[in-house]
Amino acid sequence: MDRQGAQAPERPHVRRCITVTVLTVAVAPAAITPVVLPNLGSSPAPQAAPASAASVQLLEQAALTVTANPPTSPQNTQFMYVKVTGHTTALSENEDGKSEWSHQSEKYEQWTSVDGSCRTVQRQDGASETLLDTPGQGGFGLPTYRFLEKLPTDPTELLKVIYREAEVNHGEGSNSTTGPDQKAFVMIGDLLRASVAPPDVTAALYRAAAHIPGVIAVPTSVDAAGRRGVAVARVHDGERSEWIFDKENTRFLGERTVLLEDNAWGQAGTAVTSTPVTASGITDKPGQAPTRSSKQSGSSSI
Repeated sequence: MDRQGAQAPERPHVRRCITVTVLTVAVAPAAITPVVLPNLGSSPAPQAAPASAASVQLLEQAALTVTANPPTSPQNTQFMYVKVTGHTTALSENEDGKSEWSHQSEKYEQWTSVDGSCRTVQRQDGASETLLDTPGQGGFGLPTYRFLEKLPTDPTELLKVIYREAEVNHGEGSNSTTGPDQKAFVMIGDLLRASVAPPDVTAALYRAAAHIPGVIAVPTSVDAAGRRGVAVARVHDGERSEWIFDKENTRFLGERTVLLEDNAWGQAGTAVTSTPVTASGITDKPGQAPTRSSKQSGSSSI
């Protein structure tokens, strides 16, 4: 229904373009000095400068936090579990041909086979389970634990791997407006939100992001679960993609995308996507939550 109350014709929603690969980094609180950041600007120069000093500091503290965890050693028969809440944004067209936006629930639980031998199971917003294809050992689109543990733990080498993947569809001659720098940042963010990775791999992802041009720090951010923190971010095409961390212990909380200017998706300041991770860990079977979740700030019950 449009804003004047007239019945609009049914049209398919256009989902906002975000990758939803589902799992989350196993990060536990560590004894690290609370993060204090200066009030930085929200966007880099047109030709993106190197990552800001404040963002490099925050990413290094996040790396130290995650490496304080004991190494994860799941069995091939087990599953990676993640619980996400929040929303994305969809556009629809009313009877006058005008675009209107609405929030779409992004609440789900997902179980992904450690070695990819079983299909991924997803339960959306408490509904019945859906089976998703897991392509063997997985990849950047739907990573398995076995895929993640084979990634380089040297940040420079890891970033080379990520850029090679980003260049495939977003490199020179591809006509992509995203570009490899932004795509690399988004890919790492998806892995942080979407994998129970070995701690040394997660730390390498944080340190690799510190080498992406245009990465900045945002002193204050809040996720859809109402948790306030500090963020590492990158601005592209009038939007700021943020990775939110707990300000006290640098624990990863989730992601959000904020509009910096008015457009069809909403007004400046609108969080068009916000996907907090409230629980993650390793389970023995789909439908089961970890007895001890990696995300202590949210419930892991089914």
